[in-house]
Amino acid sequence: MKLFIRNFALSAHRLAKKADPMAEIKNYLGRPSNNLSSGLVGLANVGKSTFFQAITKSTLGNPANYPFATIEPEKSLVVVPSEKLDHYQKLFGSEKKVPSNLTIWDIAGLTRNASSGSGLGNKFLADIRQVDGIFQVVRGFRDDDIVHIEDNKVDPVRDLMIVNDELILKDLEFIEMGIEKVTKLFKRPNANKAEIEQELSVLERIQEMLYEGNKVINESWNSEEIEIINGYNLLTAKPTVYLLNVNEQDYLNQTNEFLPQVEEWISQNSPQDLLAIFSAQYETQLNELNQIEGSAIPQIVDKMRAALHLVSFYTCGPKEAHQWTLREGSTAPEAAGVIHTDLQKTFISALVYKWSDLKDEQPPFNEAQLKSSGKQHRHGKKYVVEDGDVINVKAAGGKTR
Repeated sequence: MKLFIRNFALSAHRLAKKADPMAEIKNYLGRPSNNLSSGLVGLANVGKSTFFQAITKSTLGNPANYPFATIEPEKSLVVVPSEKLDHYQKLFGSEKKVPSNLTIWDIAGLTRNASSGSGLGNKFLADIRQVDGIFQVVRGFRDDDIVHIEDNKVDPVRDLMIVNDELILKDLEFIEMGIEKVTKLFKRPNANKAEIEQELSVLERIQEMLYEGNKVINESWNSEEIEIINGYNLLTAKPTVYLLNVNEQDYLNQTNEFLPQVEEWISQNSPQDLLAIFSAQYETQLNELNQIEGSAIPQIVDKMRAALHLVSFYTCGPKEAHQWTLREGSTAPEAAGVIHTDLQKTFISALVYKWSDLKDEQPPFNEAQLKSSGKQHRHGKKYVVEDGDVINVKAAGGKTR
């Protein structure tokens, strides 16, 4: 495994809806973690590794004009500074800024019948199970010099269907094993039949929808059902950002001959997921020129953060302005726990400044003026953190951060 780190500016606004600060906490499909990762997937030889090079600003990796050039997954920590962090560093006069990052894995290419073990199918699907979100690269450019594994014909919708079907087939395998296992639990002494029946009901509902070609993430689930589903780590429960890889001119014009077809397929088959146009060819040129302006990567990464329901809060002072990643809907004590586990255990209250109140403030930071104007807010354990919050945690033992 190779590790790369790249920094670039974030220009896109968050796509996730703003949370009500006192709203009921929502459960999401997937791991209840603030340290989530994404996997770069797609059919073999569609530009995944070229994109991975661009996102890591590296000439390493293994982009090649043949299938299965990538076998072992490679990891990238993509650092994404935000306009909020830049502003807060100036406002608080911080000596340095510490941005958060998103972990991205480049995973081996998929082939038809991967769920049955074809190509590197079993390994590919096992690697996807280890990530929280999926970047799916789809080829949307014509080039006779670059072979396509499917009859050497460019057809993005066909490629989308292949990957979708393989993920569904693998999930069916997981669910059928789960149904068999749960059914056997009835025979155990003192079995909680009510819980078993509930889990079995959820699994049978998933089995039916998978047979109909529907992904788990497209359905509505309550908190109890989500808790059951998360125990199975299903592939079709992971959010996806589709990346249509086009030629340079199409990217600059933000158009493509295949775009309407791809948009229609996503709206019908994966309406919860997001789409972005990019050009691996153009990103490679920007990489060689060490240029960030014009790159699609910042928006792509921000879309994944939105898909994973991630927000950022900040701790700021003279030494550093620090950006922290948190799952949307998390409370102030949980935010404190991201900083340090002891702060969550001993949490008393949080002093909060909102981005809407600070975005037009000019340095130096004037705490007294903000307090007198009602822009300093003290909250307890039930406060739900919003994206852009600057938080000062007060904990037992005189600890603050």
